[in-house]
Amino acid sequence: MVKKSVLAAALVAAAALTLSACGGSDNDRKKPIADVSVEAKTQAATVLDQPFTKPNLVLTDTHGKKYDLREQTKGKPTLIYFGYTNCPDVCPLIMSNIAIAKKSLPQADQDKLQVVFVTTDPERDTPASLGTWLKSQDPSFIGLTGDFPTIQAGARQIGIGIDAPKKEKDGTVVSMHGSQVIAFSPKTDKGYVLYSEDTTPEDYTKDLPKIVKGENP
Repeated sequence: MVKKSVLAAALVAAAALTLSACGGSDNDRKKPIADVSVEAKTQAATVLDQPFTKPNLVLTDTHGKKYDLREQTKGKPTLIYFGYTNCPDVCPLIMSNIAIAKKSLPQADQDKLQVVFVTTDPERDTPASLGTWLKSQDPSFIGLTGDFPTIQAGARQIGIGIDAPKKEKDGTVVSMHGSQVIAFSPKTDKGYVLYSEDTTPEDYTKDLPKIVKGENP
């Protein structure tokens, strides 16, 4: 959860948002280790008092081409989420919820909205496998992969903590990662709205028209 108190800059330094073990039990979920400075909270959206600067990330897209996140999403409404394709629950649900809501937008606004999925499990999420997985969600979604340290550093720039994937005793691989979606304004390129994993398709449907315009939801 989020609280009103410390500066967002402190959160970035601490990579302080909640980590989720996709497919894990409630006991697997870690508590936040710092607070987030917010301006206001609606039913679904948290509007940040001090917006995040877009991550300085240059990774590889699903076509195997270099993708400069800042440059290629400049001036476009953008949703960014860090997750992995082998996640059995949280990640596919979040992406599905966004995909459902996106379809409610006029075609012109759908074309403007950039939805970027950055893998937290790059060893298994190759460009090809990532592309196949995202195509089942929405063919327009952008998938990015690369080396883990670069991805982890990029996530920390917007206050999202991720751990390197680890193998459990039963052989399954778990990726601990923050499950927040950050919305970036087309006017400022700043990440000014945060959504939790509990955000519904209806919540996104209500907010996306404003996100596309760079307005507060």
